[in-house]
Amino acid sequence: MVPIRMTLLFGFHMPNFTHPGVPDERLFERVVEQARAAEAAGFDLVTVMDHFYQIAVIGPEEDPMLEAYTTLGALAASTSRVRLATLVTGVTYRNPALLAKMVTTLDIISGGRAMLGIGAAWNESEHVGYGFDFPPIGERMDRLDEALTICRRMFTQSRPSFVGRYYRIDRALNSPRPIQPGGPRILVGGGGERRTLRLVARHADMSHWFGSLDELKHKAEVLERHCEAEGRDPSTIVRTIGAPVVLVEDERQAGAVLDRLPPARRSMVRPATPDEAAELLQPYIEAGFTGFTFNNPTMPTPEAIGLGGELIGLLRSGSGVSRI
Repeated sequence: MVPIRMTLLFGFHMPNFTHPGVPDERLFERVVEQARAAEAAGFDLVTVMDHFYQIAVIGPEEDPMLEAYTTLGALAASTSRVRLATLVTGVTYRNPALLAKMVTTLDIISGGRAMLGIGAAWNESEHVGYGFDFPPIGERMDRLDEALTICRRMFTQSRPSFVGRYYRIDRALNSPRPIQPGGPRILVGGGGERRTLRLVARHADMSHWFGSLDELKHKAEVLERHCEAEGRDPSTIVRTIGAPVVLVEDERQAGAVLDRLPPARRSMVRPATPDEAAELLQPYIEAGFTGFTFNNPTMPTPEAIGLGGELIGLLRSGSGVSRI
């Protein structure tokens, strides 16, 4: 695994494809508009969910949902700088060798900007609806371990083989090879302390968690113990989190922005101007969390995304925060 230089990373996540007044045939135009605005604002990463139904924390499951990798491939041709990934792929949805091929293809299309985001999957409703098996969590974690092994080998070896309990490859050919040396970076989503964080220590270049600062610090300590057991330097893993702030222009705007969020999400974030957010994120940065993800329910317009650009500029210039 290639060590990643400690730096600040900002992600723009698009879990929402519901835009009032936008017909289906123009929906992707809005997706491109948001991705390009995020790129122009200085975001490093644009992500989409890997779901087939909308999830409850965002909206009704009947809301529009685009297939992730088709969307990312089209975004690769519509952007030039941002990295592209799912946040995150469910391991149960695709054969891992096929998944590695898909992410490699995205790396080729994007000129070396693909990442693999993956997790154990959780949304039983869409498994039932689409006819995917939804095994118990222990088996899903075992499958995730095997899938990560296969993907890493297909990114880095010319004709890898692997035989596991659930998956196998036999001198698998992955040509053309990924553009990025060592292959696309791997992000494992989830903060489960017994299994998920162990897999982060074993396989991942990046992690993604949610929670209070105290909860996140505890998970970081658990990850470091897993890294010690795996013989891994924990500093080679970038720790990213869902940003605990919602950016607003001023206090008057805070209520309207929060009203767009489901009640469960409102309790997880705090409205803040870019200047205020720079101060609020400082303790997270000092604790070693150097990646922050914002999402399009709270940044639906280029102007709102531009507030993220203001925050990125403040943090990267060192105004109000320590330099990294």
